[in-house]
Amino acid sequence: MRDDADRLLPPTPVTSLDGHLAAGGGRGLAHALEIAPEEVIAEVDHAGLRGRGGAGFPTARKWRGVLDNAAGAGGRLSLVANAAEGEPGTYKDRVLIEQQPYAFLEGICIGLYATGAEAAFIGIKEKFTLPVQRLQAALAEVREAGWRGADRIDIVLGPDAYLFGEETGMLEVIEGKLPMPRIIRPYEQGLNATTAVPNPTIVNNVETLTHVASILANGAAWFRQAGTESSPGTMVFTVVGDVDNPGVYELALGTPLRTLLVDIAGARDIKAVYSGTSNMVLTPERLDVALGFDEMADIGAGMGSGGFIVYDNSRSIVDVLAVLIHFLAIESCGQCNACKLGNTAMDEILAKVQRGEATQADLETLLRRSHTVTDANRCYLPVGSQLLVASTMQAFVDEFVATVERGEPTPADLPTPLIEAIDEDTGEVTWHPRYHLKQSDWSYADEDPRDERLEAIRTD
Repeated sequence: MRDDADRLLPPTPVTSLDGHLAAGGGRGLAHALEIAPEEVIAEVDHAGLRGRGGAGFPTARKWRGVLDNAAGAGGRLSLVANAAEGEPGTYKDRVLIEQQPYAFLEGICIGLYATGAEAAFIGIKEKFTLPVQRLQAALAEVREAGWRGADRIDIVLGPDAYLFGEETGMLEVIEGKLPMPRIIRPYEQGLNATTAVPNPTIVNNVETLTHVASILANGAAWFRQAGTESSPGTMVFTVVGDVDNPGVYELALGTPLRTLLVDIAGARDIKAVYSGTSNMVLTPERLDVALGFDEMADIGAGMGSGGFIVYDNSRSIVDVLAVLIHFLAIESCGQCNACKLGNTAMDEILAKVQRGEATQADLETLLRRSHTVTDANRCYLPVGSQLLVASTMQAFVDEFVATVERGEPTPADLPTPLIEAIDEDTGEVTWHPRYHLKQSDWSYADEDPRDERLEAIRTD
């Protein structure tokens, strides 16, 4: 899983605080505490660090913006570390936590000092058993060692829900509620906010905060030795699907996508690539784009959280889109009718196409639904489904039409690409073992509800 550009992934897992310190860890926090908080933020700014959780927003700008809001509105400023990692095709944060939790915690401590936040919360899924154990043990060690700020870090275990990873949904869970996204963003209204006291909150992901530790240890100039002017540093990527070498890889930003997928992961005969479920499809002619935030945006795409799902030409594009939209239909929280109803309707249309029972009118309805699914949306989930459907149907319109005209069932043999584990030695990917049983209310059925629903439609 390692590459010459590795800066975050250690040669071997760091299993003790002594091991972290022996490898040079702790220097970032020590240096940060020697300078003023604003100087810490300035160093992160000079490094050009951009968030590794999906949006690529400049980290220092986020910190300063929330500080300004807190200064103007008052209240309690908090820092939230998002370790929920629920995006299909992504596995990097769990690897970082399992292999080097101390650098992540060091980054949080630096963030607490730089921003003056009163407390930090790590939101992570309870089902991530090994990462949770590693975090808990590492946090106990750094607290005992007296790291400044470590006594103000809490680990919050959350549900196995996609929207737990949405920043406002995570705030809800930290407050003891369900992961139901809010309209107002955390930098405006944060943890335990009231109408009088907004409590602005900073939300960063695991990789971003781990980079903070290395930037303060080695300097902004060192960080910029890798990457591009607008996307400095390295990023940790996950590649799964129809590839010979699935895994987690750290590369300098600016590396061509083709290098990651073909040269490293061993993809062949590529048909379609998805960076999670929140971006447009990437077809083979797009593979020479650089892995950079602006470069991907320039072609209308995005890197998401760095997870790429590859499908080769043996796959039915109907099956590919169906499994991704089914995921979004299930995970929609239902607060926005257009999202829940629209994604469910698109899921049912695609299931109809898979059974060989659809008409061309169904395809037209599918496309129309994609245009309205974002009406009054609270979060990015329906935007992702809109991009998925519109871009995939445009790129593969002939295959969709031909599939309907044949009137024959598709293979329907693709798993939901939610990664349970990747074996570092063999590259074997284990998918979420029970996702096919998950229902729209987020409970799990005893039998596959999708099969029951399809059978009901057949006999209607």
